[in-house]
Amino acid sequence: MDIDYEVRAVPAEVRAELLVADDSGRAAVPFADPEGGAPLRCCLRRSEAGESLALVSYAPLRRWAAGAGTDPGAYDEQGPVFVHAGECPGPDGDEPYPFGGARRVVRRYSPEGRILGGTLVGADGIEDGVRDAFDDPEVAFVHVRAVEYGCFLYEVGPAQGPSPSEAGRP
Repeated sequence: MDIDYEVRAVPAEVRAELLVADDSGRAAVPFADPEGGAPLRCCLRRSEAGESLALVSYAPLRRWAAGAGTDPGAYDEQGPVFVHAGECPGPDGDEPYPFGGARRVVRRYSPEGRILGGTLVGADGIEDGVRDAFDDPEVAFVHVRAVEYGCFLYEVGPAQGPSPSEAGRP
């Protein structure tokens, strides 16, 4: 049985909250991106030189758990993500699995928000890594993460409408 998956960016309302106070309680400090190329988690594309960005602390699992009515426990973590400091059009959907072209980690999570493992995938292996992760019926969603620092890039889950993280609050 084929399952459709959806890539989930940081939702617009969550981005707005993070600009006021991020998940570590700090206000965002906007800056003009001097060179471009920052991975924007709000629209899932790389920034362009001169765009107004903010680097904020984001706790995706904490927000997911709040929306799902569970406790992330020791798996709770937060880390830096780039978002637009001003208006953001959101994802355009042109790239099914954004930020490819580099090795990534596909981290699997249970319905209770517990880590079930992860897979290092090659530069063009995100789609295969996601499909392989969901071959395990215990997997509820995955995070795609950068290898170098472990930074969260985006969530992937079965296509079924809004993610619990869209409604979750830290």
